Amino acid sequence: MSCTVVVDGFFGDGGKGKIVSYLVVADDVSVCARGGVGPNAGHTVVDNGVTFKLRMVPCGFVNHDTRLLIGPGVVVNPEVVLKEVEELGIGERFGLDPQCAIIEPKHIEADRKGHLKEKIGTTGTGTGPCNSDRALRVVKVAREIPELKEYIADVPAELNDALDAGENVLIEGTQGTYISLYHGTYPYVTSNDVCASATCSDVGIGPTRVDEVVLVCKAYVTRVGEGYLEGEISQEEAKKRGWDEYGTVTGRQRRAAPFNYALAKRAAMLNGATQLAITKLDILYPELKGASDYDELGPEAVAFIEKVEEKVGLPVTLIGTGPGVKEIIDRR
Repeated sequence: MSCTVVVDGFFGDGGKGKIVSYLVVADDVSVCARGGVGPNAGHTVVDNGVTFKLRMVPCGFVNHDTRLLIGPGVVVNPEVVLKEVEELGIGERFGLDPQCAIIEPKHIEADRKGHLKEKIGTTGTGTGPCNSDRALRVVKVAREIPELKEYIADVPAELNDALDAGENVLIEGTQGTYISLYHGTYPYVTSNDVCASATCSDVGIGPTRVDEVVLVCKAYVTRVGEGYLEGEISQEEAKKRGWDEYGTVTGRQRRAAPFNYALAKRAAMLNGATQLAITKLDILYPELKGASDYDELGPEAVAFIEKVEEKVGLPVTLIGTGPGVKEIIDRR
């Protein structure tokens, strides 16, 4: 039995989708459950050359035997979730909790004007206003939506039953540590906590059930929207380095900065991380693209990984060497 939580150590966009999709196959995960905020998070998975951009469904869909769940702490846009379920053909193995809060058109409208749009620079997906209504106890929940009826599932019970049966479970977080409502660069944050403990609460897993917390950090730092970014470089410099990226949900260009060891160390503390995953190492060192063995790394890449381990105080167990699910070095 193993329960693994995967979370982002910076501002999101770190490649959690890739790590989750790899782990569900490599570790034969029975149940993959998504915590986090809502459809304001975008996850990209490249499986057998096909790129999938998801906002609601867990990235564990690449394992066709894995049960896919959305926990009660997540706010859901029924239109988005139903579209993804249909496009991926996962209806028979998908479920969401009856307690999931529902994003309505009024929430999206509120998110696309005024303070949230002009100052905070939100994604405009309605998650913040929906969470606000949830706190006021005036929001609709999934059990009230007829179109979702066939997918309603007791997510906490399913997850804990799977663990009791000795099966492997993976909990998928969203966004990043430093846009956590509590631990991020307030007010330029998302509308809930997104650290490992909150992600467990989102899906109904108690802390004593967790075995591993994988902290995902990209080999450089990016951020979409407003808020402080230490060491930020110009867009022109980002393009020169190959760091010019665009948000999965918004399409906005991500701001970029070099890897921040202090932020990674604090994120490891806040999340109780047990291991690190470093993604997009091939962007820093193109010669290692597609490498699957640590011995294939050159001396500069090895020195970078060793410095991360020294500064953060955790082993780097997973190294992304390309966008594909299998383009990874597994050192566990």
